[in-house]
Amino acid sequence: MAQHKTLYVGMNGGEMARAFTQYVFPPFERTHGVRIVVVPGTSIEVLARAQASRDAPKMHVMFLDDGIMARAISMGLCQPLDDDPVLRELYPTAVMKDRMAAGIDVGMTGLGYNTRLFAENGWAPPSSWMDLADPRYKGKVVFQSASGSTFGLHAFLMFNRIQGGDEANVESGLRKWQSTVGPNVREYIPDSAGLADMILSGEAAIFPLSPTAIARLKRRGMPVEYAQPREGSAILMVGECVVAGNTEPELSQKLALYLLSASAQARALEMGGHYPSNKNVRAPAGSEDMLKRFRGYMSNAKILDWDQINANRPAFNARWNSTVAR
Repeated sequence: MAQHKTLYVGMNGGEMARAFTQYVFPPFERTHGVRIVVVPGTSIEVLARAQASRDAPKMHVMFLDDGIMARAISMGLCQPLDDDPVLRELYPTAVMKDRMAAGIDVGMTGLGYNTRLFAENGWAPPSSWMDLADPRYKGKVVFQSASGSTFGLHAFLMFNRIQGGDEANVESGLRKWQSTVGPNVREYIPDSAGLADMILSGEAAIFPLSPTAIARLKRRGMPVEYAQPREGSAILMVGECVVAGNTEPELSQKLALYLLSASAQARALEMGGHYPSNKNVRAPAGSEDMLKRFRGYMSNAKILDWDQINANRPAFNARWNSTVAR
């Protein structure tokens, strides 16, 4: 009967779904005689589907960005992962509270910079979040709006921590922003879609971004590099959870734990460029330096309190839009 079972996984479509469908899922499908079907969508769309069918779940496992995953957990849409040895192989920051979810693709938000502009001006690479406030970059800081972009939100919250605040208290960050980073900002952009053009035109010298996004820009020939702030980057993670009350709880647990294994994550890294949460993953040939740098970034990466962020998000968005990005 197991050969006739199907597991549905809610996750981003496109390149991520292609890599998992072609290379990561098949070994599990062969071992357990099941079929895995992707239900594509953004994290918000997958969450909405899970919420709409919570009384009769149609998905078995779902992948969500970490902030959205925190919301799913608070809504009771996830059930704890089994306490399996594989969880001890993960970075501690990759396991969400009470084993309700765990990261399968771990990244971080740090600083990206325009190497051409930096070379032309003789500037050293950035090394701190406070470099965003350096007068040398006046009119050359491009910042994704913190009310709509995770990159922008992460960068602001790391700045806020430097000013003595935390995710429950952003007053010091908002108060000091306008006299420090604010005067340097050329534009608050809604997302990162137009960043490449601003880099090529020389409008953008420094901006919040992840190593993965920088690597994609470099593959397009953009003059960019990633810098890890000495205060630490902000963890940017895609997590997975087993959907509460689903029709195949045992198989769903097995799939979730398989996806955390070194073997599954090695395939995801090699075929999809997804950075592993499992510390035992070995880099594919030619990618050793990339994985070594990533592990160095993880050494001081910070996990943010998404419960506090989500609780205060509507009020924060209103403040940000009215006082900063207006």
